[in-house]
Amino acid sequence: SYSRSMLSTMMDIPLSLTRILEYGASVHGSTTVTTWHGEGTGSEFDPAEEVTFRDIAARAAAFAHAIHDDLGITGDERVGSFMWNCAEHLEVMFGTACKGAIFAPLNKQLMNDQIRHIINHAEISAIVCDPRLAQQLGKVLVGTDSVKSVIITGAQPAQQFAHLFPRGIEVYSYEALIDGRSTVYDWPELDERTAAALCYSTGTTGAPKGVLYSHRSNVLHALMANSKDALGTSASDTMLPVVPLFHANSWGIAFSAPSMGTKLVMPGPKLDGASVYELLSTEKVTHTAGVPTVWLMLLQYMAANNVKLPDLQMVVCGGSAMPRSMIKAFLDMGTQVRHAWGMTEMSPLGTLATLKPPFSERTGEERLDILQTQGYPPFGVEMKITDDAGKELPWDGKTFGRLKVSGPAIAKAYFRVDANILDDAGFFDTGDVSTMDEHGYMRITDRSKDVIKSGGEWISSIDLENLAVGHPAVAEAAVIGVHHPKWDERPLLIVQLKQGESATREDILKYMDGKIAKWWMPDDVAFVDGIPHTATGKILKTALRDQFKDYTFPTAAA
Repeated sequence: SYSRSMLSTMMDIPLSLTRILEYGASVHGSTTVTTWHGEGTGSEFDPAEEVTFRDIAARAAAFAHAIHDDLGITGDERVGSFMWNCAEHLEVMFGTACKGAIFAPLNKQLMNDQIRHIINHAEISAIVCDPRLAQQLGKVLVGTDSVKSVIITGAQPAQQFAHLFPRGIEVYSYEALIDGRSTVYDWPELDERTAAALCYSTGTTGAPKGVLYSHRSNVLHALMANSKDALGTSASDTMLPVVPLFHANSWGIAFSAPSMGTKLVMPGPKLDGASVYELLSTEKVTHTAGVPTVWLMLLQYMAANNVKLPDLQMVVCGGSAMPRSMIKAFLDMGTQVRHAWGMTEMSPLGTLATLKPPFSERTGEERLDILQTQGYPPFGVEMKITDDAGKELPWDGKTFGRLKVSGPAIAKAYFRVDANILDDAGFFDTGDVSTMDEHGYMRITDRSKDVIKSGGEWISSIDLENLAVGHPAVAEAAVIGVHHPKWDERPLLIVQLKQGESATREDILKYMDGKIAKWWMPDDVAFVDGIPHTATGKILKTALRDQFKDYTFPTAAA
């Protein structure tokens, strides 16, 4: 409950996505959204397709009319998407949410069983699908009963896709469906707390859990993201969101870009190093955002071909920890790097590693020390670290604790899950273990389930991974705790070498020696051909633990 004094005389206008849609269309109506489809024969891509924010608003209105009139979507039904990042994806998102229904982007990178679970759990009634994903979606929909309609983007006749889907599902062509519709919609005046989008958090364990964003939370998050110390874009910039829309609405860029007037380049399906380079270079992209695996491929391509990106000003990296060597590589080419941390449950931005006083003048290794942290929270995110009993721990930059968060764009519950996920003070436990320093900089040391507990003390697997990746022969590294008869657990370093490179166990450990505490040193190094990842790009440590479940340290007997 809130105490109430005298009310203000200010206008009471709901914070809704309709405001963002209409603002983008009117003030920044000529700003473009360019989609690269990635099916070219002579070059890497088909000719790029360009529309404006004004076009997107008009087609979003047509889409809203179409799903109301032809599909019977009149309330808070869930409208799913099964697509790559493209202009149509934005049209579906705004047309659905501004109408009062709920946009539910589906993660095509999940296993079909997981996608099917999400569709059933969310009771999605219609899905807009890229034609290149229609066959996969058809297999997913076997065993679902809520989906009544599938809309295939493009202008191809619907009947050529109908055979892919279970009987009883009506199949439409997207362009035919919206053709001739009014491009003006009398959008309802929604309560700002009305649900707008439903994204599923896909952790490394358990079934995906739904996070139901409100119009209010999405607008507030967009304003947070538009800060110079957050995504850092302006109306003069071009943003390439490599991060997909099904990852928390492309880290909120789907809303922050039109609210700022930032030009968008949508990458389509091809995210290899050569393709991302061509996108960045051709479109003169100034800002981009994605996970470390994408940037690793980009940097490798650029080094191998001796090419540059003079227009690229900022790379925002999240999803998993960004190796120090990767941060340095971007800085060396004159590009700013912004390490970001967050969660689907946080809409998702939680912290960004911007250099503020007293660190803004730091150079060299001291500068990297700050940029390698996850950063400090923007206004709107409150943080604390606690011990297992819930006692708050000091912000001294050394003490590890459970990271807990609170704010107006942070989930207080999961969709259709009857369980309390907040502590007594209303904070959400992120599942991460971190330190906080006196300046508010947060450093993730582990997931609570991944931290290695050796002799009663904690070892950060992330710190070890980041150090190992600095070795010139190492492409990627993962660290897991393996049972030890004396110490309970000890770290096993799992290494994937770069193609054509070689290194021994002794080479790797010698490189790490002296850079960490002696008792943190891995007890052994295992070399693998590839390290598994989750759909969001995080290292899949459950798979590694299963792969090495019978492993015994050579020194364990001694």
